Amino acid sequence: MKTATPATARAINDRLALDLLLAHGPLTAPQLRDLTGLSRPTVADLVERLRAAGLVEAGGETGEERRGPNARLYALVADRALVAGVDIRRSGIAVTVADLTGSTVGSAARPLPRPPAGGEVDLPALVAEAVAEAAAGRTLQVVAVGAPGLMHPRTRAMIAGNDVPGWRADLLPELGSRLGAGQVLLENEVNLAAIAEHRTGAATGSEDFVLLWLENEGVGGAVVLGGRLRRGVSGGAGELGLLDIGGESFCETVDLRAVLDLPREQLADRIARGLFAVVAVLDPGLIVLGGSTGRAGGEALAALVAERVALRSLAPTEIRPSTVEGNAVLQGAVLTALDLARDEVFG
Repeated sequence: MKTATPATARAINDRLALDLLLAHGPLTAPQLRDLTGLSRPTVADLVERLRAAGLVEAGGETGEERRGPNARLYALVADRALVAGVDIRRSGIAVTVADLTGSTVGSAARPLPRPPAGGEVDLPALVAEAVAEAAAGRTLQVVAVGAPGLMHPRTRAMIAGNDVPGWRADLLPELGSRLGAGQVLLENEVNLAAIAEHRTGAATGSEDFVLLWLENEGVGGAVVLGGRLRRGVSGGAGELGLLDIGGESFCETVDLRAVLDLPREQLADRIARGLFAVVAVLDPGLIVLGGSTGRAGGEALAALVAERVALRSLAPTEIRPSTVEGNAVLQGAVLTALDLARDEVFG
């Protein structure tokens, strides 16, 4: 078995300390020693390395119930890198800019106008303006963009079109050129909502679940198995809206316009018919009802759907409403951008 080189060991220790500062906030050297199990000289060395790299700074002192000077607190340099999450819908654009700790430092929104007669909406310009407003002149390490559509799982290029006004195949490189960001990536918006649900919402602590997205602008889904988002070979995993339910697409049966005045029990019946296929194939154990319809239905709708799924399936399946606060797509985009930025900055 190979042993780690001194350089590798230092890199591992540094990343461990940075992750602890992310999880706990400012810590003293003694606290870092307790949490890492590293020796006093090793912690002292890594703190100095991280300070020299501009990743950690002294953040005041903490009063400990002992004689002698207070212990110095060390904190992440939160603005060492900034990221942006972008949610592009058919109706508008929303942007959140966050620092390395995940704290929001800026936001912006733009409605998407109808294309002018004989012309097109300049979507790259509108997105770039919104991101620039939220960033307020600050450089961005990573920009993660969420949008409806089928994305290739490796290249992240859109391989099936959407009807977002002004959408272009070269949107990502155009944004990268306009924004000067280190990296710009594209992800399906429901996949991003599932990431937020897994990290901060109803699926926290669950390794396997399916998110059913019931939104004003469409119906979709996302699959998480073994704690990982599953996109499929072509990027089409989770496209639940395409299921055939009695000669109609699942999307048509639970679309907002189709269920607007529908009694909750009938809505639950329609949702359960589609979810039975998901449970029969994947047996995820948990399904989260997201989007505006899922959130509005809350625990009452989730309970009704669970009853109806249980009548059809032998696999025990829990149904929960989304608990992500605010825009789940935008939060998932920020979380995705943060993961990449931290790996780049922390090493």
